[in-house]
Amino acid sequence: MLILDAHLDLAMNALEWNRDLTRPIDEIRAREQALTDKPDRGRGTVSFPEMRRGGIGVCVATQIARYVAPDNPLSGWHSQDQAWAHTQGQLAWYRRMEERGELVQIRDREELDAQVSRFENGDTSDASIGYILSLEGADSIVTLAHLERAYAQGLRALGPAHYGPGVYAQGTNASGGMGAKGHALLRVMEQLGIILDVTHLCDDSLRDALDHFRGPVWASHSNCRALVHHNRQFADEHIKELLARGAVIGAVFDAWMLTPRWVRGTSTPESEGVTLETVANHVDHICQIAGNARYCMIGSDLDGAFGREQCPSDVHTIADLTRLLDVLRSRGYSEEDVAAIAHGNALRFLREAWA
Repeated sequence: MLILDAHLDLAMNALEWNRDLTRPIDEIRAREQALTDKPDRGRGTVSFPEMRRGGIGVCVATQIARYVAPDNPLSGWHSQDQAWAHTQGQLAWYRRMEERGELVQIRDREELDAQVSRFENGDTSDASIGYILSLEGADSIVTLAHLERAYAQGLRALGPAHYGPGVYAQGTNASGGMGAKGHALLRVMEQLGIILDVTHLCDDSLRDALDHFRGPVWASHSNCRALVHHNRQFADEHIKELLARGAVIGAVFDAWMLTPRWVRGTSTPESEGVTLETVANHVDHICQIAGNARYCMIGSDLDGAFGREQCPSDVHTIADLTRLLDVLRSRGYSEEDVAAIAHGNALRFLREAWA
């Protein structure tokens, strides 16, 4: 079955983690065995061969480059100019992967339908994987003219903030609204038809964004605050409002967002019993609020600065996303609902947004 993964940091892995995603996953892991600079070294889960093996024929792939002011302790770039340049380097990598035939960019409904048709009707063992370009955090948008330039490059979804305070909005673990610059960003996004990704917005900025933006809204990779209480997650009232806006919400596989018992640096997926059943609990919660399965999708965030040490224990590579579909079937989801979560809901959303 075709799977659409709504959030993968492919370029970040290629350029910052120095992973050649065209190679087999065992080879990528082996080359990192002696490295200790990042906690997920040797534990990556994503490669193009594994995506094809799992039927992941379409994904939302990110650019990401945070600007940090002198008083911001988070990692990031020291100017918006540097952040913009970094996203352009990431774009150059995507373009090179297109030249190799590994990826094909999807910018409109016609290109989306063509890619879906290729994956549903043919041999996918060496097919190009379709990617929709997204920007995680808008700090790299130096001016609104840069946003128009990014749209011309294929940018189709944007999250105004990531972690901490941002130029245009406040993100995870921060507080406050979007302000005049954020509102101006939303207006141009709306004019261009760029999807608003509300995933990392703090509660204040989320409220502000929903009040000022009338275009298409989704949450590419978020789970439920009722199950894991943290501002990174959506409270039930947020979920209800997003559903009323026609949003789809992608289930994310990072273990600390799956179980309330997770202690960073100490817990393991095995010690906390984090499996794909745990992911399904968050899917179930949203489906119960909605009364149906029309608003859930997968936004795994696999290899989003974590690897097998911090994802469900029964996920060995991204190809195991297919196992989540089996878990849903075992819980009584109909085949129609399983297909909707795997790809149908996201495709319906995109076709409507791009109509």
